[in-house]
Amino acid sequence: MLPANIGFLGALLALGLLWLRLPVALVVGGVSVTGSLLLFALGVPGATEGATLIQSVLAMTSGLVDLIHSGDLLMLPLFIALGNIAFYAGVTTRIHDAAAVWLRRLPGGLAMAAVMGCGGFSAISGSSVACASTMGRICVPEMLRQGYDPKLATSSVAVGGTLGSLIPPSILFILYGFFTETPIAQLFMAGILPGLLSLAGMLLVIVWWVSSEPDCAPPCEGPAVSRTEAALAAWPALLLFVVILGGLHSAILTATQAALTCVVLTLIIGFVQQRLTLDVLWHGIRESLIQTGAILLIVVAAKLFLGFVELSGAAEAIVTWAQRNGMTYFTMLCLVVMVFLVLGMFVDSIGILVLSLPFLVPLVHGFGMDPIWFGVIVVKLLEIGLITPPVGLNVFVIGNVTREVPIEGIFAGVARFLMVDVLVLLVLLLFPVIATFIPASM
Repeated sequence: MLPANIGFLGALLALGLLWLRLPVALVVGGVSVTGSLLLFALGVPGATEGATLIQSVLAMTSGLVDLIHSGDLLMLPLFIALGNIAFYAGVTTRIHDAAAVWLRRLPGGLAMAAVMGCGGFSAISGSSVACASTMGRICVPEMLRQGYDPKLATSSVAVGGTLGSLIPPSILFILYGFFTETPIAQLFMAGILPGLLSLAGMLLVIVWWVSSEPDCAPPCEGPAVSRTEAALAAWPALLLFVVILGGLHSAILTATQAALTCVVLTLIIGFVQQRLTLDVLWHGIRESLIQTGAILLIVVAAKLFLGFVELSGAAEAIVTWAQRNGMTYFTMLCLVVMVFLVLGMFVDSIGILVLSLPFLVPLVHGFGMDPIWFGVIVVKLLEIGLITPPVGLNVFVIGNVTREVPIEGIFAGVARFLMVDVLVLLVLLLFPVIATFIPASM
């Protein structure tokens, strides 16, 4: 059996196990170790023939040394901690609160406020699933009480939650940067305009929906809080957003420094405003440690998988096949889009990212693509996968939060937003400058 075939079979096996909803780290790590040992046993060129088991394991894990000594690795727990601490300090939800006060009297105003609140939450937490879970508990019950159509109420939050993938800081961008050795600060900047474009598209869908079905979103009476008070209350979230984006764009702060600065600011704001206590802080830190541990295990497993694919020569075989068959730039892009859209229906975002990048990165370099722009395309495709059936992770998160609305009803509402997401993807494919303009100005 050719070594490349072992690499392909390992990827297909991992894909099947992930489809069965087994843990990503366990599946990817197990396949990588087993496949690499098999390649060593077969005496694959590049591997040490006759190596002992210990020598083989050391060779497989040698790539992890650079990862452990990487200063960028620290930003991952810092951004996760920032999202949790900001949530418990009441910072991440204030943009929604302000938008709800300003927009609630408009038809569909609460749904638009939910989407905008998801965008603000994403700008701090960087997690789509956490965004959908938190905003679902806050926004959906309120919209249902005000007489909103359950499909509109749930789908607006499920779709808005996907903004956590594009709007910086994004966990997916961090992982993409780790695996492709692309500057993460530039990836963050590249996601701003596509994220805002996606946000605008979602708002337009809500306006169209409410215009065609006025009864699905009746106007609501405003709360006692004035619009000025609501806007001023959102200043902590805006401050953190400015520190992250301003610090990265001006190169005053690295991504790790920006995360650390925002964590410190959030702690100060939370304790001064008496929204944080030591018990609440410990709860946030404990959640951050659990989430960080899970993601770091995935990162380690992904590095092992990358080494396994490189050892097998599977990625190089794909590049050779594409060049031999005269595959064009456009054809390759269409193939990548189709594969991601199909995988997004069955496998979660991180699993797709881990399995696909070892094969895609050589293609990106072979066709001379901008890795930053390609990263935006990949994350946008993963964002679409969060709301496509039958998996649609964000949809199931909203379904668990609001059990009175069936999953089928949420998917039916989400379908109205999918066409806009596909249109935004097409615009990004045709006009790469949308993603590369801000990073080029850094």
